[in-house]
Amino acid sequence: MDKKKSIDHQLRATWQAVAKLYNERAAKHDSTMATAFVLLNIDYEKGTPSTALGPLMGMEPTSLSRILKTMEDKGAISREKNPSDGRGVIIKLTDFGKEMREISKESVIIFNDVIKQHSTPKELEAFFKVTSTINKLITDKLIYKEDNINKAV
Repeated sequence: MDKKKSIDHQLRATWQAVAKLYNERAAKHDSTMATAFVLLNIDYEKGTPSTALGPLMGMEPTSLSRILKTMEDKGAISREKNPSDGRGVIIKLTDFGKEMREISKESVIIFNDVIKQHSTPKELEAFFKVTSTINKLITDKLIYKEDNINKAV
């Protein structure tokens, strides 16, 4: 199969390039793309329950725990008891975390603006439609149905 015509190859190669770009930018602030992603998903004012963060970002609990520990050690977040559920924890941004969140947000805005400058609205609409279709097919478990596997063979 030609890599240039393989949808999954293009997705993977593009995401790896984006991740590298974001990680290089984050490194200038002694951070990582994963940390920036977490910062952007924590409610700025109220914080976010730790149990909601993983599903919100599609991240495994073990990976998230490691990132949160590092963020707490660096002073970007604090953990507080959840007032509505004594067993739970709310992850809140510290002042330093809010500053880092703004840097992360600015990086995402710049990325999006530059892509928009080099793409037409129609191209972007098609991109979002295709990625939405891919996500729906995966969520609905329609990619590797028995029917599809038999057709491919």
